[in-house]
Amino acid sequence: MEVFLVFLFGLLVIDVLWQVLSRYFLKGSYSFTEELARFLLIWLSVLGAAYLNARREHLSMDFIYAKLSKRKKFYLSVFGEAVIFLFAFLVMLVGGSNLVFTTMRLEQLSGTLQIPLGYVYSILPLSGFLIMCFSVYHILGFFTEHKKKAL
Repeated sequence: MEVFLVFLFGLLVIDVLWQVLSRYFLKGSYSFTEELARFLLIWLSVLGAAYLNARREHLSMDFIYAKLSKRKKFYLSVFGEAVIFLFAFLVMLVGGSNLVFTTMRLEQLSGTLQIPLGYVYSILPLSGFLIMCFSVYHILGFFTEHKKKAL
């Protein structure tokens, strides 16, 4: 996933650089570059959120968490991952799949690139599924770690 994210970011940099250089030197721009940059940024952001969830490097304020006992940290960690799992399931997987299905059924195309918008939105259910898998992995890890400390 990391390599794919780096690839997307590199493609985004090249696309924006091409847009800037064409405006500066050619006194005009290619209309597809702006739309491509927008779609690449969507994919980079949503897939990046799944990647950060996998590494447990997402944004968190842990100053209260640090003051809790080990038992309360365990329960809070499991609860937090359960909430993340539920959000990923309901909003990203179910809602994202509905969005992809609807846009594909209505045959909506992007303005300039003329690609089905369902392909652009497909990153939502994919990332939601990945986040769900990582949340289950983290919860199992919490239980394994908690069990080791109890012995």
